[in-house]
Parts: sequence; C-alpha cells; structure tokens
Amino acid sequence: MKKSGALLAIIILLSSFQTVDTLKGTWEYAGDIFHGKKEPAPTAYTLQRKYTDAHFEAYALEKGYVPEMYETGDYTLNADSCIEIQTFSTQDTKLLNIPVHYHYKISNDTLTLKGFLPNGQKVEEYWKRVK
Repeated sequence: MKKSGALLAIIILLSSFQTVDTLKGTWEYAGDIFHGKKEPAPTAYTLQRKYTDAHFEAYALEKGYVPEMYETGDYTLNADSCIEIQTFSTQDTKLLNIPVHYHYKISNDTLTLKGFLPNGQKVEEYWKRVK
C-alpha cells in the first residue's frame, strides 16, 4: 500500500510540471491587468482567439453580427514561455511583426499570459477555454 501511494504521489508531482506544446483550441478573453489596473472582459461583445499548432486568429463576436477578425499571429511555446508575433491587425498597433515574450500558464480551463510589451508596460491577460 505504501509503495502504490508513493508511486501515485510521484506521478502527481511529475504531472504538475507537464508543459503543453500547443495552445490549440478556442479561447475567450476573460480580462486583464494592465497598468496595474484590473480590467474585466467587455460585456457588449466577446473576444476569442482560435489557436492552431503555431498560429492564431482573433475575432470580435457580437450578437446579431458576423464575427469580425481583428488580429492574426504566430506563436511558439518553450517550457513556460510563449512568444507571439502579431502578423495582421485591423487596429493601429506598434506590435506588428514584433515578438512579444510572455510567461504562460494553463490552469484548468484558464490560460494566463504575463509579460512586458516592447514599450515596457506590464500586462497580464486571462483567457478561458471555449473548446
């Protein structure tokens, strides 16, 4: 009994260090902390990112309207780091084709991206898995 308990504890411990190699799936924006201020997700519309193995597309969804793509990009994961490169944006941006380094964490159904933008601003985003 002791051996199986110890084995189970080792398996749980090792699985807690497991990293993923893709963010594949659909994630919905759940708010952020920007400039040290916590901001909730908008209520009039939702923002979603659809990740494939190495790319993402971001959409604004509002009831009664066709989803609007507002951003695309590429990403790579390495251990607990995520590097995103925005490749298209419908908004004025200074991030186009510039790598942004994040520390990422997935806990249950929540993706957290923490990092610094190229202008030095600290950001922490939260995304909930949709599917």
